[in-house]
Amino acid sequence: MSVGYVGLGNLGVHLASSLLRAGHSLTITDLQRDAAGPLLAAGATWAPNAREVAAASDVVFTCLPSPSAVNAVVTGPDGVLAGSRAGATWIDNSTNDRDETLRLAELAGTQGIRVLEAPVTGGVHKAAAGEITVLVGGEEALFEEHRQLLTAIGDPVLYMGPLGSAAVIKVITNMLAFINLVSVGEALMLAKRGGLDLAKSFEAILNSSGNSFVHETEGQVILNGSYNIGFTMDLACKDLGFATQFGREFGVPLDLAGLTEQTFIRARSQYGGSAWSSQVVKLLEDALGTDLRAPGFPEVLQ
Repeated sequence: MSVGYVGLGNLGVHLASSLLRAGHSLTITDLQRDAAGPLLAAGATWAPNAREVAAASDVVFTCLPSPSAVNAVVTGPDGVLAGSRAGATWIDNSTNDRDETLRLAELAGTQGIRVLEAPVTGGVHKAAAGEITVLVGGEEALFEEHRQLLTAIGDPVLYMGPLGSAAVIKVITNMLAFINLVSVGEALMLAKRGGLDLAKSFEAILNSSGNSFVHETEGQVILNGSYNIGFTMDLACKDLGFATQFGREFGVPLDLAGLTEQTFIRARSQYGGSAWSSQVVKLLEDALGTDLRAPGFPEVLQ
């Protein structure tokens, strides 16, 4: 299949690579051409903009950092809709605003372009291995038509329901991860200040009822000191904002999510929006003058 990919950031570059490994003809673009180097070397074709990507593709994927970026790439004069032909499909891997996704899908539909949302979750290392979870929303028949293509970028691929459904569950999963991240920092600090060996404490938590995916993954890069989880503070604040917005919309009090959002806003103010999201625990490290370091942990997850 002729496939296009727009947005070769920390996640997108790996998702695009998985499509290429699966044997699809791939046309790509990004604001930074340097990001495309490995893909071009592996056989992908460069296009100057999203319109040219769409013109060369039956299906166009996007993976972009914000609703405004998605809108610009999809609706701009050099955007996806400008280059797509009727019957083509646009699949968005971004964590986008639900209402924006519905608005853009309606706009695309006036041109005969079909739309699926397919945000991913599990981390950059899972995307690199082709094992990231893909959450899909849209018409079920359209999902079935593209199931094999979606399976190329991740596993499992979970159909959540009509368009907008995947946006809600993706925000829920990220909300849980961010709440857990703050608690992991507190737990490790409690161990450190209690005089425990942090490597042994990590192992104990790993094998306890308190274990979690976040502890297993982000806990390692915290203990290394790189904090490099491939996900930025700006993105975390965006997703927590979506969560608290849903809380207001659905009438659900989100006490922990609201507190976590404020903690991340404070961390972004302190360390910058491009800092890794796991650096939120550094607020506690700095406040107590105590670092959370232990030997033997990787700088980047593999």
